[in-house]
Amino acid sequence: MSQRDGPGDFYKTIEAMSAMYAVTRDPTIDRKLDDAIAVIARAQKPDGYIYTKNIIEQRKTGKEKMFDDQLSFEAYNFGHLMTTASVHHRATGKRNLLDIAVRAADFLIGFYQKATPEQARNAICPSHYMGLAELYRTTGYQRYIILLEHLFAIRGTVEGTDDNSDRAPFRDMRRIAGHAVRANYLLAGAADLYAENKDTSLWNTILRLWDNVMLTKMHVTGGCGALYDGVSVDGTSYKPDTVQKVHQSYGRDYQLPSLTAHNETCANIGNVLWNWRMFLITGSSRYMDIVERCLYNSVISGVSLDGHAYFYTNPLAHNTQLPYHLRWEGGRAPYISKSNCCPPNLVRTLAETGGYAFSLSEEGIQVNLYGSSTLDTRLHDGSRWMIEQRTDYPWNGRIDLLVRETDGRKRSLGLRIPEWSRSYRVSINGKPVSSAQLRKGYLYIDRPWQKLDRVTLELDMRVNLIESHPLVEETRNQVAVMRGPLVYCLESADLSGSGVFNVAVPVSAAFTTADIKLSGSKIRVLETMGKSTGESWSGGLYRSVQKSDRMVPLRFIPYFAWANRGMGDMSVWLPIDR
Repeated sequence: MSQRDGPGDFYKTIEAMSAMYAVTRDPTIDRKLDDAIAVIARAQKPDGYIYTKNIIEQRKTGKEKMFDDQLSFEAYNFGHLMTTASVHHRATGKRNLLDIAVRAADFLIGFYQKATPEQARNAICPSHYMGLAELYRTTGYQRYIILLEHLFAIRGTVEGTDDNSDRAPFRDMRRIAGHAVRANYLLAGAADLYAENKDTSLWNTILRLWDNVMLTKMHVTGGCGALYDGVSVDGTSYKPDTVQKVHQSYGRDYQLPSLTAHNETCANIGNVLWNWRMFLITGSSRYMDIVERCLYNSVISGVSLDGHAYFYTNPLAHNTQLPYHLRWEGGRAPYISKSNCCPPNLVRTLAETGGYAFSLSEEGIQVNLYGSSTLDTRLHDGSRWMIEQRTDYPWNGRIDLLVRETDGRKRSLGLRIPEWSRSYRVSINGKPVSSAQLRKGYLYIDRPWQKLDRVTLELDMRVNLIESHPLVEETRNQVAVMRGPLVYCLESADLSGSGVFNVAVPVSAAFTTADIKLSGSKIRVLETMGKSTGESWSGGLYRSVQKSDRMVPLRFIPYFAWANRGMGDMSVWLPIDR
């Protein structure tokens, strides 16, 4: 394990196994979990402290230093323990890991009661905010929400940095400008706290920062954290004689490079965690649209189709002729050699994706994500509902929902209508539905439901050419290709005679679809004719404009599938031929 993340990576793996056990009830998984939890219990100190990196150092030196390093990941690891313990308890009903997490959280309560403000801020990447909220929901112990409120109250009370999003008190923040994983985890934790205490000053800040990120700083794939390394956007105004460094971070508004986009997989997962909480609070599809965009693009792009290699970064273009190298630059790599944090984070996210597919309200059920699945649940009044979903989504826009169990009473079924779908049709048992109401991006059907009722939703899956805001300098006069929730890209493996960066997409391009096999997986590609923009570049920095009317065949593959045939050239954004 890395010194940075320590046991947090292991906790994520346990969380994934717990989520898998909740579905499979595989006794082998349960036994392995118990064995691992027993080891964790032995590592925990009597006072509840558990961070193996420091415990080992303490045994070597005899000095019990805790939270003394500004870059300490101690609290981060505590947070993943609390979240994992909550998931494990819900899946198994056991308290063996939950009791460890309770002791750890109680240690934090005692620590923060006597910690100096400087020590208190030494808690980057605040997964413990989400962890405390989950532990409160699991145990009902109010002291964890009280601690969470305290942690937000002390943010920005001592000199901080944009990199850690603690330069100013949380409620005074106007924009996000630092490390994307840390920022997204912070905002997910803030949403958790608002969900419990309904503090409007907290909510107003969350909404302001949501607008800043989603409307000016998120890539079309849902990727977050465009900058590898740089200077804080407030660097010169904060201390005129110095500047602050940021890394793996959000940059200035509309600063969205392609070739040098960082977009750490964990940051994109953080985007899912944040927007999922925003949806649960509001019931608005605008947040689920982003959850879907991330899951289908910038999250699963982080793992190869065969599941054996990973991306730490997720750029929107790659050029083998780039005359410089970037830290952690593109290239799929096995688990240990690149980054320890992203692979287990991906595993737990994929294992828990089913939990995002449906949600419950007082009125009934919402269908949030489309994909073949079965929901077997109890509504708020205790009645059983079972719905079977069958679809070839995202390759096809037809979704069939079959009611398997119901009590026959009037219920509300909400179907998310994605923002990318220009039109849709819905029918029940083959008859068009005319009485449904569209609210917050969900089409609600209110009726007494019977067993074997079949709902069919057909979403328009035509290809969309997407352009960015004119202030995004990097992609001006360029387009990205989307079909349904998927962002597509052009990869050199599918081109012959033309380079990825020497073609343009006609605004009137007619696309066809085809299915191919890639690394053993079936994927749907898009094919059209594009215009060559001239010879490949060679020589000096500038040249006269070249004109070409030569048309070339283009094949676009889903962005998540790139670099499964080696590291060739790739681009999401391409010039538009108007």
